[in-house]
Amino acid sequence: MVGHLAVSLDGVTAGFAVDLPRFYAMATLWQEDVTLVGADTILAQESALRSAPQPGPRAKGPLLAVVDSRARVREWDRLRATGYWSDVLALYADQTPARPPESRTRELITGYDRVDLDEALQLLGKHHDARVVRVDTGGTLLGVLLEQGLIDELSLLVHPVVVGSGPRWPGGFTDRLDLGLANVEVFEGGVVWLRYCML
Repeated sequence: MVGHLAVSLDGVTAGFAVDLPRFYAMATLWQEDVTLVGADTILAQESALRSAPQPGPRAKGPLLAVVDSRARVREWDRLRATGYWSDVLALYADQTPARPPESRTRELITGYDRVDLDEALQLLGKHHDARVVRVDTGGTLLGVLLEQGLIDELSLLVHPVVVGSGPRWPGGFTDRLDLGLANVEVFEGGVVWLRYCML
């Protein structure tokens, strides 16, 4: 699994202008089978989704799997139709609140009160042939995945800005991690791409 995120020099994941074309161009390098996203990331984009073009699902695109233990995401049809993903899948837990009856979103239920991420990844591999999963999220989900030892590669697109306050990655993770540097690239404007492998 690859964790790919944009950060400021001080590790903040929001509150600055992300070089989105470059970020998503890099994301295609992994040719993921599944894009794993946390509900907070989707909720932060829901207003933009309402006015975004809706070309429909991309047949050969990855599956979008959203970790949504509290069933807060509502724009499933719009997510499906953005043209980035082949389909969407809600990752729920056993105790996730009831969903709207009209919801047509496929569900994967694992864990009791929170999604069991390890089991979810195993089931994605078994039932959706997921070999490559890319995490596209702020920091909280990535922190949990790091804590559980589920990340194989870490990709950071570091922007030359100090934000000061805001959500930081890897949200709540406090253990030591030893990483091996795989690649460094410097782009116009001082954006630096750092790639690490877990040791």
